[in-house]
Amino acid sequence: MQDFYGEVLDQLVRAGTLTARMHVLVLCGGKEDRTVLYRKGFRHVVISNVDRRPDAATFAPFTWCYQDAEHLTYDDETFDFCVVHNGLHHCHSPHRALLEMYRVSRTGLVLFEPYDNLLTRLGVRLNIGQEYEHASVVCNDLGYGGVANSPIPNYVYRWTERDVVKAISCYAPQTPSDVRFIHKMRVPWVQLRHRRNRLLYLVIRFAQPLLRLIEMTAPKQCNSFAAVVMKPDLPHALHPWLRQEGRALRLNEQWLAARFRRKPPTATHRDARRQTHDAGRAALGWRRQHTDATPGR
Repeated sequence: MQDFYGEVLDQLVRAGTLTARMHVLVLCGGKEDRTVLYRKGFRHVVISNVDRRPDAATFAPFTWCYQDAEHLTYDDETFDFCVVHNGLHHCHSPHRALLEMYRVSRTGLVLFEPYDNLLTRLGVRLNIGQEYEHASVVCNDLGYGGVANSPIPNYVYRWTERDVVKAISCYAPQTPSDVRFIHKMRVPWVQLRHRRNRLLYLVIRFAQPLLRLIEMTAPKQCNSFAAVVMKPDLPHALHPWLRQEGRALRLNEQWLAARFRRKPPTATHRDARRQTHDAGRAALGWRRQHTDATPGR
C-alpha cells in the first residue's frame, strides 16, 4: 500500500507543491502515515485520528493529536498542507472532512481514496471489492476500523473527479477549483488474505498482468486515485465577476452590468433601502450625541 502513497508524495515534492519543511496535518492517520512521511524526510507533522489507543510515542518524532476529521479544532489555515490516506470513506460525511482539510490548510491538500467507475462496481458485484468495509473491522479485533473508527463497518464511499470538484466549488465559490488527479490500480491484498474463500485471492494473483495493462491503457478504470487540491492565489485567481477590496470580496458590478439587465428597484425595495438608510443615520446621530456629551471631549 505504501507504493502509491510514496510515489505521489515524491511527485508533489519534485513539482515544488510540497516540501519537507512544511507543517503537515494527517487526518485519519496511523502507523503507515508515520512510516511513509518519515522516510520521505518530513519532520513537522501532526498525525490525527479518533482512535484513543495510540500515545505520543507511537508516532514519534511526529506529534499525535486526537481529532475528529469532520470537526477539526484548528483555526483556518493552521497548516501548510493536509494529507489523508484512505480515511475519508471511514467518516460519516466524507465531504465534510474534505472541506475541513481545505479550511485548515494554507497551500493545499492531497487525498487518497477508492475510485468509482464501471470496473470497481463490477468488482463489488463479484464480491472482490467491498460495499461495506468488513475486513477493516476484522483486522482490528472487531472493535475498531469501521465508521468513525467504531466496530460498525463503514460504507465505502468511492469518489469521482466530479465529486471532489463539486464539493470544493460549493465551499469556495470565489475561484475555479484547482484539482489534479492521479489514478492507480491497488489490489486489496489484506482483505483478500482474510477471506475464507481462497479462490478470490488466487484469481487476483493470476490477473495481475491484466490489471497492470488496465492501469497503463485505461487509468480511469483503476480502483484508486489521489486528488491534489490547491488553494487559490488571491486575488489573481478570483472569478471575473468578483473583486477584492482589502480582505473583503465584492461583486464586480461592471462585469455583471455588461451581461445582465437590472430591473429598476420596486417600491418595496426603495422603502427597504430608505428604512435601512434612516436607521443608519439615526444610529450615527445617537453615537455623535453621546460622543459629544462624553466628559473631556
